[in-house]
Amino acid sequence: MALEDHQVRHFDEELATLSERLLEMGRLARVRVGEAMRGLIERDADALDAVIKGDAAVNALQIEIDDRCFKLIALHQPMASNLRLIVAGLKISGDLERVGDLAVNIAEASRRYIEHPPVKELVDLPRMGGIAQKMLQDALTTFVTHDLQLAQDVLRRDDELDALKNQIFRELLGHMLARPAVIKPATDLILISRHLERVGDHATNIAEDVIFLVEAKDVRHQPAGPA
Repeated sequence: MALEDHQVRHFDEELATLSERLLEMGRLARVRVGEAMRGLIERDADALDAVIKGDAAVNALQIEIDDRCFKLIALHQPMASNLRLIVAGLKISGDLERVGDLAVNIAEASRRYIEHPPVKELVDLPRMGGIAQKMLQDALTTFVTHDLQLAQDVLRRDDELDALKNQIFRELLGHMLARPAVIKPATDLILISRHLERVGDHATNIAEDVIFLVEAKDVRHQPAGPA
């Protein structure tokens, strides 16, 4: 019996460590998106270069987390909610790795953009960046708290990001038609808006995984519901 108690305690400790490492990976990914956006807004080439070159920590965490998940499955053969937690961990680490990649993409497009004079005052892109980062933070909070109302709120905010992306595209298209000389930098701003929209998509994926974890209910491809 003592051995079984020890095994249960060890399993619970491993699950807690898995959650902690996922939160750390999420923090790193979110910070990198924030730094890429700061570099764009402040036209800080050094900050952007640091984001472009600094993806190793996020990638290493994904490898570590995936290894932990596979070992937990192989050694403990978890059932029900514990199995859902581990599967969610695998999926969330994949989403967070993609967020890290998107931070690099934002930084690369921003690096090209700041080589040109500003096309326009940046208003909606910083707003998109703030929404995407908050969605990611809230999605990871729901992973810890199992706050399903907050998870649903993350799903709803994805529509706001989509609307801003479309608005930015229309506005920048107008600039490009009026001033062909700004086509290249304006295109990079459009790319940044698409990358931020994808960050929101990954935050949405995480929120959906949390809903599945808590309720064993798959809400993918379904409307988020009324606000």
